[in-house]
Amino acid sequence: MKAKKQYVCNQCGAIASQWSGQCLQCQAWNTLTEEASIPKKNERLSHYAAQRSVVTPIREIALKDVNVRLDSGLTELNRVLGGGLVEGSVVLIGGDPGIGKSTLLIQTLAHLSHQALVLYVTGEESLQQVAMRANRLQLAYDKLHVLAETQVESILAHAKATHPGILVIDSIQTIFTDAINSAPGGVGQVRESAAHLVRFAKTTQTAIFLVGHVTKEGAIAGPRVLEHMVDCVLYFEGQSDSRFRVIRAIKNRFGAVNELGIFAMTDRGLKEVSNPSAIFLSKKPEPTPGSAVMATWEGSRPMLVEVQALVDESHSQQVKRVVVGLEHNRLAILLAVLHRHGGVAMFDQDVFVNVVGGVRVTETASDLALLAAIISSLRNRVFDAETVIFGEVGLAGEIRPVQSGQERLKEAVKHGFKRAIIPQANAPKMALGIEICAVKHLQEVLSLMD
Repeated sequence: MKAKKQYVCNQCGAIASQWSGQCLQCQAWNTLTEEASIPKKNERLSHYAAQRSVVTPIREIALKDVNVRLDSGLTELNRVLGGGLVEGSVVLIGGDPGIGKSTLLIQTLAHLSHQALVLYVTGEESLQQVAMRANRLQLAYDKLHVLAETQVESILAHAKATHPGILVIDSIQTIFTDAINSAPGGVGQVRESAAHLVRFAKTTQTAIFLVGHVTKEGAIAGPRVLEHMVDCVLYFEGQSDSRFRVIRAIKNRFGAVNELGIFAMTDRGLKEVSNPSAIFLSKKPEPTPGSAVMATWEGSRPMLVEVQALVDESHSQQVKRVVVGLEHNRLAILLAVLHRHGGVAMFDQDVFVNVVGGVRVTETASDLALLAAIISSLRNRVFDAETVIFGEVGLAGEIRPVQSGQERLKEAVKHGFKRAIIPQANAPKMALGIEICAVKHLQEVLSLMD
């Protein structure tokens, strides 16, 4: 049978009969890729997720103990997963090459192999390479089973014969299925291979880890629909010049999202960081202008992060606004509020902002700390090193409250801070062992820094 050509969108998975510069479904540009497909009966399309087409009252469905989770052996990974690994779940882990995805998995699997049968499927490395890594990390890998295979039908056949409790695919871009006549890594191959694996997980209650490569933009390579098919999406992040690694939950059907797990890369593998606030606070010998410490909230715990700002006179026609770790548009808004309601103009100044440690802060509670660092650099005055600051700044210059204010203050007290500048609505009713400076407007913050 002659192969039919079709064009599949990398973002939404839409299929078009001819190529065009823009996808007609999601309106994304340059996302259509060509693939050849031979119509073939696909068994995965029947009774997806092992559910028969029978209407059943939910009260008649027998539920297992939902609190039973497998301990991964890493507390930080358990936190990101929502308390541990759930049976029958599909977890997608993405990250840059060499960030430590395979190292994290083999450490986790070595611990899980003592609780259930583990099958590690590698499509990129040989069996000797996997054994060498496990031996280098000095892991107890006696009960770990390894398979070198890239065909999804063959993988599932081995899995049905061995009945593993945990299955790892490294990586999903190297797996292919005979149902599609195209090269591995294509949009159709990744989508169909993942669909076979997800169906197997739901049918047999096997927990599956999928390793995914990322593009230069930082998104997982392949169709966007892949993230919708799985239960958890984890991103493994880190800077090339830093030994610290951050794993973040983007999607989690069994726990909270935006949870952070902090690890340190060593010659013995990844080590957990029990006190993440300590690594994000700069170890400078003395306080310097343009630095402020804020209490941010990531997932279910507070963290202290240092924000640095550099304000310099601009010598070009267009001023520069460089932001690392924060929202670029947020900086533009705050500078406009600072000019309108604080009387401090920045139209002739270059502003550079950085969050120490490589962590990304997405919440608006960083507004006050960002402005404090900018004012400190502009006036060349040292911000109090024993003061922590957090709060949201509105467009009218008002200081708005943020969530979990008391937990942020307790974290600051634990690390020896003596004073806190916080919104008036977040002021605690009882003493917490720290001096509280509650503010309602931006002008009050500027007066405290004079």
